[in-house]
Amino acid sequence: MTDTNQGTPAPERLQPSGLVRRFLSRDKTPISVLFLSALVGLGAGLLSTLFEISVHWVSEQRTEWLRNEISNVLPLWLSAFLISAGLALVGYYLVSRFAPEAAGSGIPEIEGAMDDIRPVRWWRVLPVKFIGGLGALGSGMVLGREGPSVQMGGNIGRMVSDLFRLKDKEGRHALLASGAAGGLAAAFNAPLAGIMFVVEEMRPQFRYSLISIKCVMISAVVANIVFRSIAGQNAVITMPQYAAPHLHSLWLFLILGMLFGIFGVIFNRLITLAQDLFVRVHRNERRRYLLTGTLLGGCFGLLLLYLPELTGGGIGLIPSATQGEYGVGLLFLLFVARVATTLLCFGSGAPGGIFAPMLALGTLFGTFFGAVAQHLFPDMGLDAGMFAIAGMGALFAATVRAPITGILLVIEMTNNYHLILPLIITTLGATMLAQVLGGQPIYSQLLHRTIAKEKMAQQSSSEVVNT
Repeated sequence: MTDTNQGTPAPERLQPSGLVRRFLSRDKTPISVLFLSALVGLGAGLLSTLFEISVHWVSEQRTEWLRNEISNVLPLWLSAFLISAGLALVGYYLVSRFAPEAAGSGIPEIEGAMDDIRPVRWWRVLPVKFIGGLGALGSGMVLGREGPSVQMGGNIGRMVSDLFRLKDKEGRHALLASGAAGGLAAAFNAPLAGIMFVVEEMRPQFRYSLISIKCVMISAVVANIVFRSIAGQNAVITMPQYAAPHLHSLWLFLILGMLFGIFGVIFNRLITLAQDLFVRVHRNERRRYLLTGTLLGGCFGLLLLYLPELTGGGIGLIPSATQGEYGVGLLFLLFVARVATTLLCFGSGAPGGIFAPMLALGTLFGTFFGAVAQHLFPDMGLDAGMFAIAGMGALFAATVRAPITGILLVIEMTNNYHLILPLIITTLGATMLAQVLGGQPIYSQLLHRTIAKEKMAQQSSSEVVNT
């Protein structure tokens, strides 16, 4: 019996080998590129997971060393200062000496590489970002590991392209984007957010095609499987599971989103001002740069002793805030103080990201807003934790300008799928108002700033040569 439409015997087409042949004949994606994207996901997942484990280990060792060793010789405050200063010095020195592109989160560098305007020196960036990031984050500075994971993942993608001598430009671009998606998926245990981050936030640079989107999805899945195999399948943030709020309370989430839209524009502007401030201080001189960073790291060692809530990425602060451990006034004070510490650390050029600090800020102000709403409208049955989760997504959307990524990221990190409607409303309000106010996405803003600084440096050097 023969299928007249296909000209192929029906039993053969039902055989597994026949199905494979049909898939290969119809799917034009090179199998080698798909295989390499899985390899990129494996590398990005392993490196991101190892980075998280190492950051926790350095933090624990710092605390143990402080308690058991140095405190017997030096005063506790001096020991804390020196340990954190030394760790920070490692990060700043490696960046300034070997790979300046490893400063900050590194996401703008990957976006620039996807647009073929920034180099990817993976042989330098991978060790500098990993070891330097351990020093900066281990010192207690307000930085996140998610940005570094994205940059290291992207560099893994380029490394695989180079090692396998992949010449196809579309394939090399797809593997670079795949590494970024895998890095974020492993860092947050959020595969959907990793995929959407590349498609949505990197949309000006991402060359969408059937090949590239398949590679991004494969890498994110493999990286997330690696993370879950090592670290477990629990959500990154442990929070209560909230029921959906009453429909007549949704307008409060819109107001919260609009407030974050205003703050997001201000926050992005403050980041560039903080970077300008540090440039005026160190004047692009290595010694002044290292001294400034070392002193800043030492100060955060002191804060670890006396005000630990103002240090670190802030992921551990989120459950405490939502479970009512802080009063309304203290929530607002913590929010303002962490805005200042976030600007100081990220503006200094330390090798660390801003994802986690932004999520902590969104939680603090969202919980504050929710507590006020509870007091003003006691009959609505509101919980401040609902607004904390909405605040995380809203601030991310207002600053990064990627609302769908923000929604997926928060849902996957907290497992609160019932809050998807208020999350959409809050992020939509934040994004629309930020756009109306003329704010620019933070990573595009930082990329343009890097390119402008590089052009100015080239012009000044050429003028010196001519004279």
